[in-house]
Amino acid sequence: MNSSTPMTPEELRTLMVAAGLFILGAIGFITRRNLILLVLSAELMLHGVSLSLVTFGRIHQTAEGQAFTIFVLTVAACEAGLALSLVLSLYRQVHSLDIRLWTELREPDVQQPPSDDSGDSSSPESAYVGIPRLTPAGIAPRAVPGEASTTRA
Repeated sequence: MNSSTPMTPEELRTLMVAAGLFILGAIGFITRRNLILLVLSAELMLHGVSLSLVTFGRIHQTAEGQAFTIFVLTVAACEAGLALSLVLSLYRQVHSLDIRLWTELREPDVQQPPSDDSGDSSSPESAYVGIPRLTPAGIAPRAVPGEASTTRA
């Protein structure tokens, strides 16, 4: 492709869809704590990259984009298989898919690694005290101790 030749509208739309897929995947990966949703978000980001590779290959009229996409999809399949085995392993042990529980996942006979804290032996839950939590639909949120509650009259 010559530098003076503009992209076709179809190629521009395809790149915008690829960027949208990647951004949605990144937002999902950053904001979610469920392991399955994290894996799905990572897959969404990889598919966005694959779509952009194919589009750039088409723009430059080469087959390199398709070749790289085959490798990306192979890595995505391997990642999905490994993630599924890790998710099943975690769920069997703690019956939850919350990523905060990964800190407690270890062999029963192995000692806990020394912490860098200066004598602070707080539980992993204490790290999440100030973080707001979303309320499931249909349930009234509980009041946080120490904050003034506002009720509607």
